[in-house]
Amino acid sequence: MNGLTTMMCGSCSVENAIKTACIVHQNRQRGDGVEYSEDELSSCMENRAPGSPNLSILSFGGGFHGRTLGALSCTRSKATHKMDIPALDFPSTDFPQLKYPLEEHEAENRAEEERCLKLLDETISKWADKSPVAAAIVEPIQAEGGDNHATAFFFQGVREITLKHGVLLIVDEVQTGGGGCGTFWQHESWDLDTPPDLVTFSKKMITGGFFSRDSIRAENPYQIFNTWMGDPSKIVQVEAVHKFMRENNILERVQAVGAYIGEGHETLQSLFPDRLNKARGVGTFRAIDLPEPELLAKTVEGMRSRGVMVGGCGTSTLRLRPSLTLGPEHADVYLDTLETTIRSL
Repeated sequence: MNGLTTMMCGSCSVENAIKTACIVHQNRQRGDGVEYSEDELSSCMENRAPGSPNLSILSFGGGFHGRTLGALSCTRSKATHKMDIPALDFPSTDFPQLKYPLEEHEAENRAEEERCLKLLDETISKWADKSPVAAAIVEPIQAEGGDNHATAFFFQGVREITLKHGVLLIVDEVQTGGGGCGTFWQHESWDLDTPPDLVTFSKKMITGGFFSRDSIRAENPYQIFNTWMGDPSKIVQVEAVHKFMRENNILERVQAVGAYIGEGHETLQSLFPDRLNKARGVGTFRAIDLPEPELLAKTVEGMRSRGVMVGGCGTSTLRLRPSLTLGPEHADVYLDTLETTIRSL
């Protein structure tokens, strides 16, 4: 992917990736080199077709993509993010809900992913006449939605279905990109034959933006634009961070410490099977569930009062999002504090 557009934050990165996908879709429909018609130029100023086309962006239930209007219309995680705010009429489909431990539920999980892929295919077809799907957007791990994972099989299927329908694929790596998963980009683990069309980033990347394939770009100036187009000073910081990561084998460190935390989570859920379950994650991007939201709130409060900063996501998931420099000594503090807190409940 050789295209790069810098932005300020995750939401504006997603928003402008969505806009780029719609522009590319319309250019393909119009034909290469065809100028805008007078009808298109005048109608867009009144927010009506053909200048403002009736297109949609498909997202997955449980996904979180940002808080600007287009990104928020793709967000399906919590009602509190969306209440009282107008939304675009965009379709959604199911994201797999896997059973854990994974090795004990391979058949059920494969059936669940096949069901979701079938529904994705049907949803794109269903919306073709109503509001054609210009792009589908998906997180490699649904972070805010509850650390929901899917296998490479599922994401390979998503890529095949989007190609079949001529739908662009936006992979939202705002949460997962930058090394926390043990790879620089979590979609690297999917082993795709055809890469995503656009990949958004922010957070651990210090600045925001999106990568795109060669043919995926807005042809006209100022269609994708803002005052600073990201913060140029952040690029210097990104270069310094990446240099440090390379020289200090940070990704290998994340993989090793993440595996250690994963083992610790599994040990704790075996000790407290009525309180902890569904230990999961890659790298240090880790999570474990509690049986109900009230216990999650008490656990988060208890750990913070003991000096360990953690957060919740989804309905009752405890999530861990540490610095890339987290070491085993820090992991021990976290695991010991989690055990102490669970024993106190």
